[in-house]
Amino acid sequence: MTNRELSLLGRQSAAAIAAAVSAGTTSAVAVAEEALARIAAYDGIQPQIWISRAAREDVLAAARAVDARIAAGEVLPLAGVPYAAKDNIDVAGLQTTAACPAFAYRPEASAKVTQRLAAAGAICMGKTNLDQFATGLVGVRSPYGIPRNAYNLAYVSGGSSSGSAIAVAAGLVPIALGTDTAGSGRVPAAFNHLVGFKPTKGRWPTKGVVPACRSVDCVTVFAQGTADAGLVDAVLAGFDVADAWSKPLADRAIAPRKIGVPLRRQRQWFGDAESEYLYDRALGHLAGIAEIVEIDIAPLQEAAHLLYGGPWVAERTAAMAQILTENPEAVDPTVRAVVEAGWSKTAVETFNGVYRLAEIKRHADLMWEDLDALAFPTTGTTYRVAELAKAPIALNSNLGAYTNFVNLLDMAALAVPAGTRANATGFGITLIGPADTDRALLNLADAYLAKANLAPPPPLDLEGRMQTVKLAVVGAHLKDMPLHWQLTSREATFVEATHTAPTYKLYAMADSVPPKPALIHAGEGGAAIAVEVYELGVAEFGSFVVEVPAPLAIGTVTLADGTSVKGFVAEPRAITGAEDITHLGGWRAYIAQKS
Repeated sequence: MTNRELSLLGRQSAAAIAAAVSAGTTSAVAVAEEALARIAAYDGIQPQIWISRAAREDVLAAARAVDARIAAGEVLPLAGVPYAAKDNIDVAGLQTTAACPAFAYRPEASAKVTQRLAAAGAICMGKTNLDQFATGLVGVRSPYGIPRNAYNLAYVSGGSSSGSAIAVAAGLVPIALGTDTAGSGRVPAAFNHLVGFKPTKGRWPTKGVVPACRSVDCVTVFAQGTADAGLVDAVLAGFDVADAWSKPLADRAIAPRKIGVPLRRQRQWFGDAESEYLYDRALGHLAGIAEIVEIDIAPLQEAAHLLYGGPWVAERTAAMAQILTENPEAVDPTVRAVVEAGWSKTAVETFNGVYRLAEIKRHADLMWEDLDALAFPTTGTTYRVAELAKAPIALNSNLGAYTNFVNLLDMAALAVPAGTRANATGFGITLIGPADTDRALLNLADAYLAKANLAPPPPLDLEGRMQTVKLAVVGAHLKDMPLHWQLTSREATFVEATHTAPTYKLYAMADSVPPKPALIHAGEGGAAIAVEVYELGVAEFGSFVVEVPAPLAIGTVTLADGTSVKGFVAEPRAITGAEDITHLGGWRAYIAQKS
């Protein structure tokens, strides 16, 4: 299978596969054969998304068993559906490593969730890579390699359920299990244009899962849409008497009248204007469903801090105590630096943390009296793999700004797509509700996605996407103007002719050779100014910026549609002796008038 053939296959639907196998229009064996072919083809791109795989003969034997069960009249909700499991979830016959070879063991039995999937007719294709011991939101902390974003290989996949997200995004399997303590089932979903379903604590069993923070861990699923997530929930939800953290199944309905969002001053974007724009756009869609209410999220942020800055980090230490004591060098250095902090936590700190969390939990419970759900950004930004290498803890922490509090406060969450950045990575929002609103959140997501009517995900990055920058030019660099050659010599590609937001003024600078304008942000009282947008490589952009003479500069320009690109701006001194030509609407009109 060539890269082109792989790119044309697209994603799969678990519901469609199960229906076709059950109806006899295809067989589980045929589905398994295709999944094996897809996986083999994508090995040429990212073999590192897997830690281990089921042998071909075992996969086909399982598929023949499913076909036999269907022929015998069994009703299997996941008949023949291929799936992947994060490698901290036990699957009989395959090692569990938690991305640490020294920790690896071969389980005697499958985890309860993988048992239930098998009983429903699903077939495990293998175990996926992860941030070691599920500690990280980035996907780079594994000795088995770094899974990268399926749509831009320069960017992180998100973690810790990195391999599972990429397996679904790349169309290798329609569903994949992850786990979530601080956002590991939501962040990779956002970055890869997926749905990430994180159920209420105890809704899905965690027996047979390597713990991170046992008291707040959840098993999750990645899927291409809400229908498949709901199908998996119907199979996996239910009380497990053998699991001390399992609880009786309950479903709480909500009628979405009011949806809470952070105060604007509390929204953290880490310099990512695209994410801010896409979030505002998502809120516009949600406003057609319910009233949007800004709330103070400081208590939620305090709860989030407790997960790593408080005593809960010691729960991770407890889970890893043996390997930290006996073989610490086997642990990834960044993971070790995070988790060893738990050794210093005292019982007094722990109880004080428990008391404070209970107070915040009461605040959150009262919040639900006025709100039906929350809609937060899943993350405020994304990062390149190279950036994570330079600041692994700080940048990872940024990605948890909107996720870390959810499990501690016993909330259900559903990450859904909300748009595509210019670099092809996904931006997502997370719908959050009180415990047991899992099915209600799926319904709310359906309503949101219908309103949003998002474009399909971009093509997979199969060869390494060129890193580019969009640049708005306003004067002498416009097509057919004197300095346009500085763009064409760098092989810049024309994107569009458009206008700025109506917040700018344009001046013809005095004594500029060749004549050049100055674009100044004016806020109210400004106007929409005609610009042309070009796209050029990062290195070419850098060389272009070096040649920009003062008092001009390259900054960020907001376009008419609300998006932001790099563009020409000017220092205040640029308007000394300049002529205000804002009323003409653009540089071409000014040049025509002069002519």
